[in-house]
Amino acid sequence: MSKKNRDANRAERARKIVEQQRAAERRRKVTLWTSVTVVLVLVIAGLAGYYTLNSKDKGTLVTPSVAVDDGTGFAVGTGSVVVDVYEDFMCPICNQFESASGSTLKDLATANTITLRYHPVAILDGASNGTEYSTRTAGAAAAAAQEGKFTEFHDVLYANQPEENSDGLTNAKIIELAKSVGLTSDTFADAVNAGTYKAWATHVTDVFSDRGYTGTPTIVVNGKQLESSSGGVPDTALITETITEAAG
Repeated sequence: MSKKNRDANRAERARKIVEQQRAAERRRKVTLWTSVTVVLVLVIAGLAGYYTLNSKDKGTLVTPSVAVDDGTGFAVGTGSVVVDVYEDFMCPICNQFESASGSTLKDLATANTITLRYHPVAILDGASNGTEYSTRTAGAAAAAAQEGKFTEFHDVLYANQPEENSDGLTNAKIIELAKSVGLTSDTFADAVNAGTYKAWATHVTDVFSDRGYTGTPTIVVNGKQLESSSGGVPDTALITETITEAAG
């Protein structure tokens, strides 16, 4: 074979190799963009599903007009010392705290020594067998506050607190208990049954978490969390002593 022919053959083989490489590169790009498109579609679908589910779960945020502290709590009294109580109506320790210190705090609020702010949160929904008792009662408390009966409803819920890890009280039972403290309007019953303040309860719980709190009851005096020497729930003596010092 002449040198000319050999050169021509080499050039042809080189051309074919280059063409094969170009074709492979085109296939690689098509595969890459196809993969990227699939991933984007899945991400978009996932986000759409997440927001749809989230919307269904949380509903529309309705903040009670009587709520204070950025719409997260309900106030009793107008004293200069602010005491915040974060509580979950399914929490047995919250009930113990209420039995031990609740009346003292209410008396101080009535005397306008303190401003007592209750924040119903829902961190124990998992302890009610899927009935979301914590969320339902926090929302019901908001409805009671709208009708000027928060503390009465608050107290009757604790007096009839179900056991942790039970189904909790039904909406019908909650409405029945509310009637015993003067909450007899259709507006209240409709709010309980419709879950009007369900999203609000979720919002308050999110704010509770954002503020760095993790358990209930959480007691805060003038913006500072108050705990016992062992890091637990403060007793009545410590609370009153702290309030007296804060009041000057």
